Amino acid sequence: MTELTGRVALVTGGGAGIGRAICLELAAAGAAVVITDRADPTAVAEEIVAAGGRAIGLVADVASESAMAEAAAAAAEAFGGVDVLVNNAGVFASLQQRPFEEIPLAEWRLVFEINVLGSVVATRSVLPSMRARGAGSIVNIASTTAFKGSALPHYSSSKGAILALTKNLARELGGDEIRVNAVAPGFTVSSGVEQHADRTAGMRANAAGSRVLRREMAPEDVVGAVRFLAGPWSGFMTGQTLVVDGGAYFH
Repeated sequence: MTELTGRVALVTGGGAGIGRAICLELAAAGAAVVITDRADPTAVAEEIVAAGGRAIGLVADVASESAMAEAAAAAAEAFGGVDVLVNNAGVFASLQQRPFEEIPLAEWRLVFEINVLGSVVATRSVLPSMRARGAGSIVNIASTTAFKGSALPHYSSSKGAILALTKNLARELGGDEIRVNAVAPGFTVSSGVEQHADRTAGMRANAAGSRVLRREMAPEDVVGAVRFLAGPWSGFMTGQTLVVDGGAYFH
C-alpha cells in the first residue's frame, strides 16, 4: 500500500531510534520524507533513497525557530511543501533517575525546551505550507508515562503537555482541515536506550512484565499507528491519542 504517495512528511528527531523507524515506514507508504535531527540524519535519507524512495536529511535544532524555518523552506524547495509533520524529537534515555527535589531546574528546562517547545516550533514552521496545500496531519509522539507517571517526572510532565497540546491544536486547526493526533508508546528499546543502558536498565527490566503482550517493544512497533494517523485511513480523526504499549495501559 502506498497511501501517502504524493505527500511530504517532515519528521523531527528522525536520525535514529523510533524516528528512523517512522521515516522508513512513511517512505514505504509513498511519502517523500524530510528528516531533521541534531545529529546528521543523512544516513537515514540515503537508506530511503537507496530503497527507491525520496528523502533529504537536515541538521536542525528542533527548538530553534530559524533552523525549523529553514527545514520547512528546504521541504518546499525539494518536494513542494509539507503535508505531514511527526513531532518525534525528544530527550529521554540520557536522563538520570533521581528524586523530584534533586532534579536540577536546568534539566527541567532542557526537557521542556526539546520535548514541548520543539513540537511548538516545528508545528509553527509547517502550518503555512499545510494551509497553502489545503490540509495536513500532525502526529505528536507522547508517552504512556503521561498517564501513569514515572521515575522521570520532568519527562512524564513534558509528555502530558504534549497530550494537552494535541487537543488544543486539534480544536484550533480543524477549520483548516489540519488534523492533530498523538501516539503514546510504552518503554521502547531504541538505539538511545541501548546507548544509555546504565540509566535505563531498571525500566527495561520492568517493562515487558507489565504488559499483556510479554515482550520488549521495538521502534517498529510504533510505526503502524503513526502511519495510520498520518494518512487518509484516519481522515475523520483528530484530537485523539493512540496508546501502543503491548497492553500495559488500557486507554
